[in-house]
Amino acid sequence: MEVSDWGVTNVDNQTVQYCFPDNNLSCTKSIRPEAEYIVVYIFISVTSVFTVFLNLLVIVSISHFKQLHTPTNVLILSLAVADLIAGLILMPVQGMKLIEPCWYFGEIFCSIFPLILYVIVVASLGNMIIISVDRYIAVNDPLRYPLKVNTNRVVVSIVVNWLFSFVYSFYLLYDFLLHPERNHTCIGECVLVVTLENIIIDTLVCLVAPCCIIIPLYMKICFVAKRQAKHLNSVTEKKAKSEKKAARTLGIVVMVYLLFWMPYYIVTLSFGHDENDALIINVMYWMLCMNSCMNPLIYAMFYQWFRVSAKYILTLKIFEPSSEYFNLFPEEK
Repeated sequence: MEVSDWGVTNVDNQTVQYCFPDNNLSCTKSIRPEAEYIVVYIFISVTSVFTVFLNLLVIVSISHFKQLHTPTNVLILSLAVADLIAGLILMPVQGMKLIEPCWYFGEIFCSIFPLILYVIVVASLGNMIIISVDRYIAVNDPLRYPLKVNTNRVVVSIVVNWLFSFVYSFYLLYDFLLHPERNHTCIGECVLVVTLENIIIDTLVCLVAPCCIIIPLYMKICFVAKRQAKHLNSVTEKKAKSEKKAARTLGIVVMVYLLFWMPYYIVTLSFGHDENDALIINVMYWMLCMNSCMNPLIYAMFYQWFRVSAKYILTLKIFEPSSEYFNLFPEEK
């Protein structure tokens, strides 16, 4: 093995660099082809920017236009905020970990980043559960829905959800947050090791329990919607169709979310958080982050209000006087 100021060359004649050439305790990294770096970084940049852009459209739309100030849309707003943070922080950093073995963001951010990751994904899951309950009430008991569900109650549920996400994530990562260096063998390494006990707890809390709540609720929603379709009259037909469409769209959001989550738990239960399987775990984390890009795309495909509001935003018509009162549902004229 030959040693130079910049790195070493191993017996396979593969060039290996130090993460920090000026530090004797630095980790080493293998040099990848430049084209590989370029392709991965372009992909990371495009997906991150696209995710931020789409979720900003959702946030501005719901915040600005009065017609969208409904309890369900407040829940979508909370989900979009989580997805926005994922696009701003989680996707770029997690994407870099796919190609870059060195950690250049310091010891403090090494301990904070997993907490941000867990809080965001758990809060997103909590939003999904609340959305499922909201849609079930709207379809199953539409007459009393305004009495049972209002904006204040939804805001309280969102606050509780985010607080729970923080407390739960802090509990899972408590040892790592206090001693992030415990699993580090050199400078430039940031390895999260989660015990099997915590993996099992996380699987029960974030996969099994939500599935036991969400899937039965949407099965009941489908059953109730089919039953109501037989008893519609001209007065209630339009309202019922609107509620069913909203339930179907948010049901797709939930199902896509679960499809992104299941591979992560299958892998973590199979391999654990072993540093030897770091690439596989990072790919699974990246899939969780990529889900944040999917939700606005689903809204764009199924919600007319999102397409109309996005057009107003991109053409800068939201800066016109009284633009918050624009009609986003032209068919209702």
